[in-house]
Amino acid sequence: MVEPAAARAGRTLLALSGAELEARVVSLGGRPFHARIVRRAVLEQGILDYARMTSLSARLREGLAAELPLLAAEEVARTVSDDRTTKLLLRFPAGGERPAAVETVHIPARDPHGGKGATLCVSTQVGCPVGCPFCASGRDGLVRNLAAHEIVEQYLRGRALGALSRSVVMGIGEPLLNYAALSAALDVVHDELGLGGRKVTVSTVGFPDRLRRIAPTRPRFQLAISLHTPDDEQRDLLVPAMEGVPIEEVLAAGDDWFEQTGREVTYEYVLLAGTNDTAGHARRLAQRLARRRCTVNLIPYNPVDEAHFGRPTPADVERFQRVLTSQGLVCTVRWSRGVENDAACGQLRIRAERLSAG
Repeated sequence: MVEPAAARAGRTLLALSGAELEARVVSLGGRPFHARIVRRAVLEQGILDYARMTSLSARLREGLAAELPLLAAEEVARTVSDDRTTKLLLRFPAGGERPAAVETVHIPARDPHGGKGATLCVSTQVGCPVGCPFCASGRDGLVRNLAAHEIVEQYLRGRALGALSRSVVMGIGEPLLNYAALSAALDVVHDELGLGGRKVTVSTVGFPDRLRRIAPTRPRFQLAISLHTPDDEQRDLLVPAMEGVPIEEVLAAGDDWFEQTGREVTYEYVLLAGTNDTAGHARRLAQRLARRRCTVNLIPYNPVDEAHFGRPTPADVERFQRVLTSQGLVCTVRWSRGVENDAACGQLRIRAERLSAG
């Protein structure tokens, strides 16, 4: 259980550097090496209760439990769908007057006997500044960036629900607008939680200048760019934060990413019934992506309260996919899991905040 006052003061274990953790442990009567034992227990073994760290003395465990919370967030809501997809609403210390709640989604493997773990979807910001009209995440704008330890905490909470095989950074927020914190968090995820770079996908609307700065560092993740339309004018409407940025500039940055990292880009395309799902849209998208090394991931829309967009029929999705594959593109369809339980990103957060406001 998180001690509220300590969490508000930022005195959680994950927020401390190695030296800071050593100093805290020593102040409570432990030895410096005990700090490494604690961190390994939390990050490598997934132990989220000091009482279970039996290699520490009872006195040290009691002191740590009283003085150094393991986690910062309060779990304020949880939904579990028929397919066992679990969505957590986590409220971090606000750092201001507005609530600081984000969503983390644990999506189990379709075949529970197939030997694969779950996929975890994590958030990087409280709210989102991009403002896509079909998305609930940015409905109330940006509240604040998450700190690196708050991103890592989502992984720990997700892993507690079941072993993880993959992670997608496509929850609430635009990852490239909080990249320093995300990069630091993913270092921990790779090095201490053991989730390799090819198992982590970061989804962005594709700020070309930022992608070009990041690509030479050869970051340890796969890149997905949310495109949503082949037409510049329509993209200005569907992705307001990218207004005035030509699609060809975004695609050129994707080409550069492939050249720099050797990893193909996935272009995500949310299909909105009667808006961007026509055969003409598919043909123009195929022309845009012709001769590019990439994959297209079609995502049939999940309805959002107060957003006037519809979910396409399976036949319309199949038609769109068929146009792309006929032009030689690799194209997959991702039917979202847990649709019956606020599956659209940001939806659970908005509903919970409305309830708390009376």
